[in-house]
Amino acid sequence: MVDLKDIIDSHDRIRHLIHRTPILTNESLNKLIDAKLFFKCENFQKTGAFKIRGASNAVALLTQNELDRGIATASSGNHGAALAKAVTSRNGKITVIMPNDSSLKKVENVKRNGGKIIWCEPFQQSREKVLNDFVRSSDAVVIHPYNDKEIISGQGTAVKEFLEDCPDLDVIISPLSGGGLLSGTLCAAKRIRPETLVFGAEPEEADDAYRSLIAGERLSNKTTNTICDGLRAQIGTLNFSIIKQMVDGIITLSESEIISSMKMIFERIKIVVEPSSSIVLAAAIKRKEEFRGKKVGLILSGGNVDCDNFPWIN
Repeated sequence: MVDLKDIIDSHDRIRHLIHRTPILTNESLNKLIDAKLFFKCENFQKTGAFKIRGASNAVALLTQNELDRGIATASSGNHGAALAKAVTSRNGKITVIMPNDSSLKKVENVKRNGGKIIWCEPFQQSREKVLNDFVRSSDAVVIHPYNDKEIISGQGTAVKEFLEDCPDLDVIISPLSGGGLLSGTLCAAKRIRPETLVFGAEPEEADDAYRSLIAGERLSNKTTNTICDGLRAQIGTLNFSIIKQMVDGIITLSESEIISSMKMIFERIKIVVEPSSSIVLAAAIKRKEEFRGKKVGLILSGGNVDCDNFPWIN
């Protein structure tokens, strides 16, 4: 388990390596939901997503011997780019296993930050096999995108900042994929302000965490046919143990709900977010009866979207 001291120590370790991202509000969206919405804009973060928090924390704790062996990971893009930036800042080398259908924007981001890419098929088993084969042949050190205590501790710093700037949030909604951000959010929020309700937002087309919570055990995704390319991973073992114990619920969203919310953020808040971010607004809208009159914190996890391929343009 990750405790609050782990998150505080992580924040002290990485604060000079990350942005303290702003919190935005929007009156028209407040009226739509009849609540006060606060958007934590991790889309403005270095490398364009919250992932730099966990990556910087994990890399800062590597020994020189570990760094010299080379670092490896599997990622659809945001973790890969963040880890590449963190590793190359220490003059290390990194290889990122990426699905061959990854967003061009995210591929470019990994390369720009110094990562070498090896392709895999776009499903979990292929990611793991290609990564394991590479590690066996190279002796590289693996930094997992989410199933890692230091990654979770780093991601929890986003909500530590959120509650320092908005100390009386009634609700926080986090995107949910492998569970690094949500488990870090829970470990921070439930210790800083236990009365705050914390929800995960997950696509219906990749709802393994929602079904796992009902079943009481980790289940695989039946499909990953979602526009949220950052939310297709299977929930991690460490992450699931935290989420199962602490989460107040998981809200699943359709593709149309996610796309509608993404467009709404572009049009009303005037900022760039990826579908994996817009899912939190979709969750707030879907459950607006429950959230009426409350102060709701929404984590906009990233903004790495292909601007030539917006989902509402056909």
